Amino acid sequence: MRIASILLLLAAVFAPSAPFSAQAAATATPLRRQQMHAIDSFVAGEMAQYHIPGAAIGVYSRGTILLAKGYGLANVELNVPVKPETVFESGSVGKQFTAAAIMMLAAEDKLSVDDSITKYFPGAPEAWKWILIKNLLSQTSGLPDYDTPTLAGPGKPFYLRLDLTEDQMLTQIEALPLQWTPGDRWEYSNTNYVLLGILIHRVAGIPYAEFLDKRIFGPLGMKSTRVISERDIIPNRAAGYQIDASGQLTNQEWVSPTFDSTADGSLYINILDMAKWDAALYETQLLSQSSLDQMWTVYALNDGKPNPGQYGFGWWIRKQNNQLLIEHDGAWQGFSCDISRYPDDNLTVVVLTNLDSAHSDPRYMAHVIAGLADPRLTPSKLNAIPDTEPQIAAKLVKMLNGLVAGEDVRPMFSIAFAQSITPQVDEQARKEFSVLWPGGSIELLKRQTPQGNSGRTISLFRVRKGSKAKLIVFALNGDGKIAMFRLLPNREYST
Repeated sequence: MRIASILLLLAAVFAPSAPFSAQAAATATPLRRQQMHAIDSFVAGEMAQYHIPGAAIGVYSRGTILLAKGYGLANVELNVPVKPETVFESGSVGKQFTAAAIMMLAAEDKLSVDDSITKYFPGAPEAWKWILIKNLLSQTSGLPDYDTPTLAGPGKPFYLRLDLTEDQMLTQIEALPLQWTPGDRWEYSNTNYVLLGILIHRVAGIPYAEFLDKRIFGPLGMKSTRVISERDIIPNRAAGYQIDASGQLTNQEWVSPTFDSTADGSLYINILDMAKWDAALYETQLLSQSSLDQMWTVYALNDGKPNPGQYGFGWWIRKQNNQLLIEHDGAWQGFSCDISRYPDDNLTVVVLTNLDSAHSDPRYMAHVIAGLADPRLTPSKLNAIPDTEPQIAAKLVKMLNGLVAGEDVRPMFSIAFAQSITPQVDEQARKEFSVLWPGGSIELLKRQTPQGNSGRTISLFRVRKGSKAKLIVFALNGDGKIAMFRLLPNREYST
């Protein structure tokens, strides 16, 4: 729940994986006044450029708070400012708590991550017997993502405005066909973590949110972290916002209580509580070192190769400036957020915003802030590189020409990508590109063919016209069909 999955895949393919290292450098020193000012200036610039109503920034050294500050408004209608206590919705950052709960139950021998999930879902389809708990944790189960236009729209099995019981939700998931043999491929799917939440309930005997409260949030003193509820009185709750196709700020869209309480990320968090969580991840009182190592190791596919998503159990494992980076971001109901941990540098950055992920990129903000806090982590500039495969850019140009002209460009897309494009998405893309095309220039910034991704080539282009510029993530599959196409805000750094 919710993730800006294209942004995450882009980050995954353009950053090398790394094993977790328990070695830690000296504890980070307090931030200097100049660093504080640089962070303030950067955050203010991002919020102004992308019209982010409010943000909360946490910078920690092994859980010790170096910076905890609110910016902008938690509630635009009431003119309430963001403060360190302000609670935001977690989106998929909540998956790491679900993964932690599973590892805690495994440590108590109440389950094994090597178990087939049919041990806990006896009424599941026969094909599920090959799905192991670790396939759910690592996003390698082969189950499709329920939170997509093809499955979650009106009249669809997971329409987000309908209330379902846990058993009804499970029945709907059990009807989904497997897309591949479990463990053969990697693809981010919120469905995996919904199932993990139901599994926790069956094994622990209490709902997953209650388990988290009793076993994680309570013991760590995370007093503001809890499952989402629109009915309860929640002190310091921020409002979530979206920017519609006309560029207007609107309130988040309503979803049912069912989809606000699943284990794929339905939590309230704030930067004060996240400091306590960060501190706990440096210790072994909550999770053993072997459990942490397993969570923070890129999961290997059936062929023995690390998955191309560089995903462990509820975390991405990457590098920034050759320094280990363990992170996750998330988005849900007009909120987007990120936690980026640099354990070898004893540094963690958390960014929480109350704007949708299409217009806010907290992961990028966290990476740049990390560089401002520790110069060794400063990202490289995003500059043009020579294009040795101009036919890829030519295909992009052809697609842009057709899109802006109002032509049906879906025959250029892969079947899966074409199915994800709704008329509303198509029209919004046409409007956004009309200010850049025709007449704009295209330059290549990055290109990579992810290992084990069926020949897919992913390129990052910058399109510029006058003073306006945007980034385009553009991917072709092995058949030359367009498998990914996404417009992103222009940015200075490569992250």
